[in-house]
Amino acid sequence: MEGLGVLMILAVLVVIFAALSLRIIQPYEKGLVERLGRYVKTLDSGLNIIIPFVEAIRKVDMRERVIDVPPQEVITKDNVIVTVDAVVYFEVTDPTRVVYQVENFLMAATKLAQTNLRNVIGDMELDESLTSREKINVQLREVLDDATDKWGVRVTRVEIQKVDPPRDINEAMSRQMKAERTKRANILDAEGFRQAEIEKAEGEKRAVVLAAEGKAEAIRQVADAQKYEKLTLAQGEAEAIATVYNAIHAGKPTNDLIAIKYLETLGQMADGKATKIFLPLEASGVLGTLGGMAELLKTQQEAAVAEKAPTQPK
Repeated sequence: MEGLGVLMILAVLVVIFAALSLRIIQPYEKGLVERLGRYVKTLDSGLNIIIPFVEAIRKVDMRERVIDVPPQEVITKDNVIVTVDAVVYFEVTDPTRVVYQVENFLMAATKLAQTNLRNVIGDMELDESLTSREKINVQLREVLDDATDKWGVRVTRVEIQKVDPPRDINEAMSRQMKAERTKRANILDAEGFRQAEIEKAEGEKRAVVLAAEGKAEAIRQVADAQKYEKLTLAQGEAEAIATVYNAIHAGKPTNDLIAIKYLETLGQMADGKATKIFLPLEASGVLGTLGGMAELLKTQQEAAVAEKAPTQPK
């Protein structure tokens, strides 16, 4: 029975020894083996065996992690106090240095980020700090990356979450933005009114021009018609004169021609335009007949005048 008990004790000790000897390292971790307080080696992920009570393992997370930098007040270059907070993303590149080169990396990185954030913002004016977040992120990441390199850490990126100026500055900025937007709205309204007036003036100008062009065209057409009428009359008179002239100079005028001219002269005499008439002697035969006709026409005109005249009382 005693032998059985010893075996059982030994079996339990073996199980305990095996449990203490086996260590599992996760895929995102590294294991630092310390033997009696001295660093020996680095273990990769998987199942590893160590010597119990002699060796110990420190596990280091190799994943990218984030540090939330608490908000802090920073004085800008133009002496304005702003509240700034940021987040810092980092990853471990050397597990031995991040464990043995710095006591508390998270606290050290936070303080370092706050200090350098004050330095970066302090070199900028308020307007620049509000509009240059990307510039601040790049500068702060470069400073932190250089400072944490000896700790076996690489700063991947830095993001400024907010930059809050004081309340009175916020109110002044709000009024400024409102005034700027009102100014832009007024400019747009004035530009629209000016454009509308220009379009209206252009339309009125076009209407006046079209009316003037139409009136000028009408006057031109009337003048052309009158000119054409006068030209036609002149051409007719010229042709008549030419016909008479040719008839007179070509030979002895005919009785018909003499009669026509005599009738035209009588018409002019009746209108008072002519008082004398000269005709060739060869027309004496026709003149007698035409003279009688003239006397008859004159007698008829006098009778018509006498009938229209009022009767005088005796």
